[in-house]
Amino acid sequence: MNDFKEKLLLARKKLEAADAVVVGAGAGLSAAAGLDYSGDEYRKEFADYIKKYGFPDLYSSSFYEFPTEGQRWARWARHIDYIRFRPGAMPLYKELYDLVKDKNYFVITTNVDAQFRKAGFDSSRIFEVQGDYGLMQCAVGCHPKLYSDKETVENILGHSHDLTVDKEYVPVCPVCGGNMDVHVRKNQYFVQDKAWDEAASRYEEFMKRHADSGRVVLLELGIGYNTPAIIRFPFERVVYHNPNATLIRLNAEYPDGPAETASRTISFTENMGEVIDKLKATAN
Repeated sequence: MNDFKEKLLLARKKLEAADAVVVGAGAGLSAAAGLDYSGDEYRKEFADYIKKYGFPDLYSSSFYEFPTEGQRWARWARHIDYIRFRPGAMPLYKELYDLVKDKNYFVITTNVDAQFRKAGFDSSRIFEVQGDYGLMQCAVGCHPKLYSDKETVENILGHSHDLTVDKEYVPVCPVCGGNMDVHVRKNQYFVQDKAWDEAASRYEEFMKRHADSGRVVLLELGIGYNTPAIIRFPFERVVYHNPNATLIRLNAEYPDGPAETASRTISFTENMGEVIDKLKATAN
């Protein structure tokens, strides 16, 4: 199915008839929404880091091994503020919310920018698998508790100099006295606290109720092959096993899925904002 209008009408029909909608979102959605990890805005915001370290994008810079915690946290504070705290709800996320807000929906996302909550999605219907830039944890997970990093980020930004910050502003674990880290899954120390476990359970229960036999629409947005086992492959398995399921995949780079489920997969390679806008328009 290649006709854009035909695909839009079929996707809208499936959404209208759905008993449940599962939104699965990855980095491609936030990129389409305008959170700039590598473009002009990034190059302006991080010009000093690019000049000194040659970082091509924000993502790769987060893996750089700085020699001191002051340098590491000076970079992270700017990163967190730029992506997590400073932006409001991006228009694309608001449009997505308008598209599904009256449906029985649940969101699973690998994004850590809290855009779904900012846009109005019900927090009890969101599972942020990979963490949240607005939280921090013990770097070695010595205890299962998360802490807001907003005040820490503000203090670091206010006292940074020469791409570092003095030791007094660097967070330390209140239990073991060791280093702290932003709450992002990158190693075996990622903390899954009570709230994370409860969100995981709510998502699992939602899928148990709807994935096996119901008229479920899996709305997949910007999921590539960085962590496909979290959303992309599970969504494809649902469509494979449930003849009443439909996968609506918005992905310019990786639109194709298994041939066995091609008849129940509607793929869009067009601009994500345009597709969501037109899906809304066809409902009127």
